[in-house]
Amino acid sequence: MSILVLLRHGESQWNLENRFTGWVDVPLTERGRAEARKAGERLRETGIQFSRCFTSKLVRAQETLRIVLEFLGPTDLPIEEDVALNERHYGDLQGLNKAETAAKFGEQQVHIWRRSFDVPPPNGESLKDTAARTLPYFNAKVRPALEHGENVLIAAHGNSLRSIVMDLDKLDERQVLDLNLATGIPIVYELGPALEILSKTILDGP
Repeated sequence: MSILVLLRHGESQWNLENRFTGWVDVPLTERGRAEARKAGERLRETGIQFSRCFTSKLVRAQETLRIVLEFLGPTDLPIEEDVALNERHYGDLQGLNKAETAAKFGEQQVHIWRRSFDVPPPNGESLKDTAARTLPYFNAKVRPALEHGENVLIAAHGNSLRSIVMDLDKLDERQVLDLNLATGIPIVYELGPALEILSKTILDGP
């Protein structure tokens, strides 16, 4: 058996400002750091001993992971950073306020860009595009560790993690549209030898 924990980074400055962030490298807010500390406390309570960690090339995910590891004891675990785990690239929308963007382009169009599976914003990525880089990396780097019984922590982003959840939970393109991952809330999968899901727990308690 192995354990996989997926953790979306804590609140970032542009989450707070309601802006499309994508690949822009913005830091956590103080609330985001508090969310990361809470995630660390929740994971410490589980007693899970991790073998390795993965994160993106963006500071908000890296800082979240650093804070969590301070609660888990060993901070010298192998950590691999890769652009494949970066947030979805929002193209021309990056940096724009979401409410102002809806007023400019129409709420329906912005909803399609944000929630559809395969319609990208101008010069950006759809969820399908994000999955096309995230899942091959997951299968090449993370899956072998899990198959060897290692416990793995991935600190990344809403859409790169949605791609992984979609694959693990066998969600179709319509089901994944309703999937939203909260900031700073760990998702714990217990996996069998063939990486079948034995249990899935969202650590969102007090």
